[in-house]
Amino acid sequence: MLPYPYSLNDALSWMEHHYDNFMEDKSYEFAVTDKETGELFGAIALSNNKRFNHGEIAYWIDEPYWGNGYVTEAAQSILQFAFEEKKLHKVFARYFPSNLASGKVMEKIGMKKEGILNEHVIKDSKYVDLVYYGIINEKDE
Repeated sequence: MLPYPYSLNDALSWMEHHYDNFMEDKSYEFAVTDKETGELFGAIALSNNKRFNHGEIAYWIDEPYWGNGYVTEAAQSILQFAFEEKKLHKVFARYFPSNLASGKVMEKIGMKKEGILNEHVIKDSKYVDLVYYGIINEKDE
């Protein structure tokens, strides 16, 4: 959950280790932007768990840009990056049951629902579930 208001210092703190993490093959953070103007819509990330050869996708898009397919396009691209460039065996993602649009993105890029992590995290002082999706690299089998 992003802090509000979101200050320049919040952004700089969030970005502080992106380059090092990328160079150390720990995680990869990318901006989601307009292809022509470069306007920032949001961000997408992929973690890299080398021990298990899998990674998690996470993303956020600013509310005015919801429903335009930007997340789906970014998620498809980062999934391709995960499987073709990083040779991961599996990619997974999780979402709150209240965010059905996120689950639809996961389905559109070929992920399958694997289960629900019951009361897995605390959000707004309440225990909430996380819906878990995953996809196996078919070229890795």
